[in-house]
Parts: sequence; structure tokens; C-alpha cells
Amino acid sequence: MRGYRGIKYTLFILCYFFWVVSSILIAVGIYAKIAKEKDVVDTLTVDPALLLIVVGSAMFLITFLGCFGALRNATCVLKTFLSILVLVLLLQVAAGVVAYLFTDTMMERTERLMMKAVVRYREDQDLENAIDFIQKKFQCCGVQNYRDWSQNLYFQCSDSNPSLEACGVPFSCCVLQQNQTVLNTMCGYGMQQQEDASASEDVFTAGCLQTIVSWTRTNLLLVGGLTAGLLLLEVTLPSLVHITSQPIISNM
Repeated sequence: MRGYRGIKYTLFILCYFFWVVSSILIAVGIYAKIAKEKDVVDTLTVDPALLLIVVGSAMFLITFLGCFGALRNATCVLKTFLSILVLVLLLQVAAGVVAYLFTDTMMERTERLMMKAVVRYREDQDLENAIDFIQKKFQCCGVQNYRDWSQNLYFQCSDSNPSLEACGVPFSCCVLQQNQTVLNTMCGYGMQQQEDASASEDVFTAGCLQTIVSWTRTNLLLVGGLTAGLLLLEVTLPSLVHITSQPIISNM
């Protein structure tokens, strides 16, 4: 009986943790959606703020089933929760297999999506912040290289472009100079007109696609550990649900 209660409350605590996380995702998504300017059109297939709301809401409902079922010993609710967990796990495994078998296709689609993001830079504040974060974090610029920014209307390198940023790159591509304390947002101006060797002194010239792939391979152990931990949790939860959903047989 004590072991059963321990499993029951372990399941409840795990579900409650993810329930709180889902609530935070929903709150962040709603805040981002409200804070976004109303006249800005979403530029990607899925609005990141809306995606947070949808994923958070789905996660909220699923984990609520786990919390309620574990707390109330509701066998039907727990079995529903178990079925959903198994379905999610199978979908993740299928997605992993498809990604492995069609690596080249996935890379091509990822490259097109990233290039689309470069083209729509400046049109969505969320997208702009995301690209700036990635370029600063991974010390990269553009998709294949820094000249990809010529695909953007503002940074297009042509004589007919009236933009002050013509032939330049975003400031997030800039190499932080030693002892620099003030951010120079104009440091990327005109960099596309320079030779690679010269430009590399001031901006990152490597593309973000290969840089991220290389980082993933270098940190494969960390990525694999996090993935294994998540899968272990997802495998453990159904086991706990199965045990908790079984009727208690007491010796009279």
C-alpha cells in the first residue's frame, strides 16, 4: 500500500511539474502575442508566439489528466493519459527515424526555412530577435555565409538600393572587439563589399547552418544525454500510470 502511494504521488509530482511548465509557456506566448505590434504580419509558417500557446495548451490539458487521475484514482482518466503518452512517444520515435532516413531532405528544407527568415528579417520583431540571438550565440552570419544577407531587401548589395544598410550585415554578425564596452550597431555596414579575409576581422563570415550542425556534432554527448533523459522520463511515466491505474487489492 505504501509503495502504491509512493508511485501515485511520484506520478502526481511529475505531472504537476510539467503542468506548471505548460502554464508558463502559455503565459509567455500570450504576452508575446499581445506585445507584438498589431500591424506586423507573421512571416513564418507558424508564429512562434502562437506555437507556444498551442503547445502549452496541449501540454496543459494532457498533464492535467495525469494530475487529476493520480490524485483521484480515476482509472479511466489515467488510461486516457497513458494512451496519449504512448502516442506522443511513438510519434517522436517516428519523427526521429524519418529525420535520420531523410537527412539531406531535412537539411534542404531547413536551409530554405532559414533563408526565408533572412529575407523577412526586419519585418517581424520576434523573428529579428531570434536571428540576432542565434548569430551572436553561435558566432555565425547568414545561412551559408555572410553574403546571404544580400537576399534581404535592406541589406541587398546593389547600386539601386537606397537603404543605409545596403551591402551590410546585422550588428549581431559583428565580432566583439577586445575592451569594447559600447555596442556599435553600425559595425556591419558595407561588409559584403569586402573580401572574406578582410571582413572576417570585423564580422563572423561562417554560415549558421553548418555552424549549428558542427556544434551539435561536437556536443553530441550532451544532446544525446538530454534526449535519452527525456525518452526515459516518457517511458517511465506510462509505467507509473499503468501501476497507478490498477485496482488496489487489500487483504481483509
